[in-house]
Amino acid sequence: MLASLFSVEMWERFSFYGMQGILLYYMYFSAEKGGLGIDQGLAAGLVGAYGGGVYLSTILGAWLADRLFGSERVLFGSAIMIMAGHIGLALVPGVPGLITGLVLVGVGSGGLKANATALVGTLYGEKDERRDAGFSIFYMGINAGALIGPLVTGWLQESQGFHWGFGAAAVGMAVGLTVYARGRSKLPAQSQRVAHPLPDAERKKYGLIFGVIAAAIAVLLITGAVNAENLATSMAYAAIGASVIYFALIFSSKKVTATERGRVAAFIPLYIASAAFWALFQQQFTFIAVYSEEKLDRNFFGWEMPAAWVQSINPVFIIIFAGVMAALWTRLGRKQPGSALKFSIGLFVMGLAFLAFIPLAGDGKTPLLALAGILLLFTLAELFLSPIGLSVTTKLAPKAFHTQMVALFFLSVSLGTTLAGILSGLYNPDDELPYFIGVGGTAILLAVGMAAASPAIKKLMGGVR
Repeated sequence: MLASLFSVEMWERFSFYGMQGILLYYMYFSAEKGGLGIDQGLAAGLVGAYGGGVYLSTILGAWLADRLFGSERVLFGSAIMIMAGHIGLALVPGVPGLITGLVLVGVGSGGLKANATALVGTLYGEKDERRDAGFSIFYMGINAGALIGPLVTGWLQESQGFHWGFGAAAVGMAVGLTVYARGRSKLPAQSQRVAHPLPDAERKKYGLIFGVIAAAIAVLLITGAVNAENLATSMAYAAIGASVIYFALIFSSKKVTATERGRVAAFIPLYIASAAFWALFQQQFTFIAVYSEEKLDRNFFGWEMPAAWVQSINPVFIIIFAGVMAALWTRLGRKQPGSALKFSIGLFVMGLAFLAFIPLAGDGKTPLLALAGILLLFTLAELFLSPIGLSVTTKLAPKAFHTQMVALFFLSVSLGTTLAGILSGLYNPDDELPYFIGVGGTAILLAVGMAAASPAIKKLMGGVR
């Protein structure tokens, strides 16, 4: 059964990263090159807003699984939605296809992301010695898909056109869905269980709430209050507003003890550091994508490598170094740095990665090895912060608000991903230094502040590392 979950996750990542590897180019390339001719800065902001929407929708996916349908049904429905979205991008021309495809893929990816890991957990008991190995194999599937996807779609985009690339993403998702469908009946009964079923008496109430939210969104879009120009900013405000509400609910709850309240307070600087980190890291799909197309020397003996292939560099490094970092933390044991300090190191290295662009600024082309070195810094920063994020979030979560705290972590990723699109719109290829110094320097200052505050944060954690 692990093979089925491995397959659906690998092919979902293949389709997701394959599509995202060529998405920005499709939006801002001219019609002569097969694109939509959207302003480059606006396109980058929309890509960021789309990425932020994916992480926002993980909250909806988790709620639907916990209260209505169970993880297995939500995952299966989400996979179908993703495939339909890629088909829309492949077959429906112009802006209508773009909107249809991104909405379906975004919501579907959020639902799948929220439940795939939970389903892997149902395959093993808490003390099953195969548990860590199973998750390791599952994690490899994620990175294998992220590695192969941009290679396939990037080549097809260059040789056949954008819609062939989107079509390959749809085929990949269809393969994963087929393999999963053949084995879904073998999942343990626990995968079908609804953790906290919504009482029948409350279904109408929640249906009304969701209806009001949907109507409000429709009004905002129809009246133009939310439009393409301010969508990224609106998404950022939505993530901030949802986060403030979650924090307020947790702090005001009588179910939260004084120690737990201190741990939630300790999570606030971690939330800020996480959002700042993802605002830089997720620029792989915005600023780095533009940089790879316009400034990178991709010529090999007369053959030009597709720009989308740059998106496969990070997964290669993840596959190589994830095990190394895990072994390092195991070897260090209690001597390893605490979570707050790891966050600080990750943010510091992320800032260094942007400062490393400074010697490359100017009119000349950037060697591929130089950009690969910078993306290695991206990877090392990710390994210091990303795997630690969910782990420390679950440790700091009050017993009564376990799911909400995980939602808060995803909201930090949503906010950061949206900001990645907004920030990249400030990049000016004719005057690069202010961008590299401003973005990289700000990250380093935040990292230093985080390191200085780590003793106080550790004290608030109440024994959690």
